[in-house]
Amino acid sequence: MSEKRKPASFRVDQPVADEPARIAEPAPAPQRRPTAIKDIAVVTPAAVDVFDLDPEAANELDALTPPPALANKKRFSFASVFTGALGILVSLALGLWADNLIRTLFERAPWLGWVALGVTILGALALIAIVIRETLALRRLSSVQHLRDEAAKAAAENDPVQAKAAVAKLVSIAETLPATAKGRALLHDLRDDVIDGRDLIRLSETELLRPLDRQAREMILAASKRVSIVTAVSPRALVDIGYVVFESARLIRRLSELYGGRPGTLGFLKLTRNVIAHLAVTGTVAMGDSIIQQLVGHGLAARLSARLGEGVINGLMTARIGISAMDLVRPFPFNAEKRPGIGDFIGDLARIGGAKKP
Repeated sequence: MSEKRKPASFRVDQPVADEPARIAEPAPAPQRRPTAIKDIAVVTPAAVDVFDLDPEAANELDALTPPPALANKKRFSFASVFTGALGILVSLALGLWADNLIRTLFERAPWLGWVALGVTILGALALIAIVIRETLALRRLSSVQHLRDEAAKAAAENDPVQAKAAVAKLVSIAETLPATAKGRALLHDLRDDVIDGRDLIRLSETELLRPLDRQAREMILAASKRVSIVTAVSPRALVDIGYVVFESARLIRRLSELYGGRPGTLGFLKLTRNVIAHLAVTGTVAMGDSIIQQLVGHGLAARLSARLGEGVINGLMTARIGISAMDLVRPFPFNAEKRPGIGDFIGDLARIGGAKKP
């Protein structure tokens, strides 16, 4: 046991004998005097664009974006009259055939006749249900087009009455979409605070359609990526065409369901026809040599990446189809939100294709 040290007093500025010497701390660095920054570009350099296209190629790229698609106006058509008359004749022929079949079965055995009659009634009820469902789907598709026209007219004329009516229809469509719950609550709180019709249309578009637009862009990009990859590795051109048609049809239906359209079979066919007709009028994807060279590369790289370049082009065609379908199924036209273009997708598609800057 060591002897206990007696209590003693020490001064703070003097080191204690039993305490180890403290390590001297470095002197603080002098603070920099504040200065005014004249050129922000020096502090934050501009981001380097991997796909930096020359002006000529950039103009060709902008030209690839299709103009806004519009649904075909209803007008008298002899083809519709012919189709309707042919449908009536086919229905009468099927009715006569079913009547003869049931009578024949009744003559052979009564129970066979009753079974055939029951099956015929069941099939007729199913056909009526299908007709009703398809009719409602066609009406929904037509109502979306009318709503687009009403919203555009209300925004152009700045009419608050028409704007409130259009927004009410949009809210009724968005009630079944969970992604619009927050926007619907906000519009309900501000329904009496917005006076101008144009501002109400823009606010409704921003709050209700912005989350749906983001999902639509992701769908278009995902479909374009799949088309690019599959068509780049497929061995046959027939496989490329079949997969592009399949992916484009699925994309059109998914976009329509995203915006609350829920098209039936006839509505889907009508929507697909409008999209194809619009792209046929505006032209197909025709990329210039300047864009292809900058995406794929020159010389040996271009020859090695020929299939990858074809995949990128097929992906761009799918993106064009998605943009046109988005124009037709979106309840409001693009006003407050930016309409997507080919430039929004070409960077990701070119990275998939292994594009290199020349």
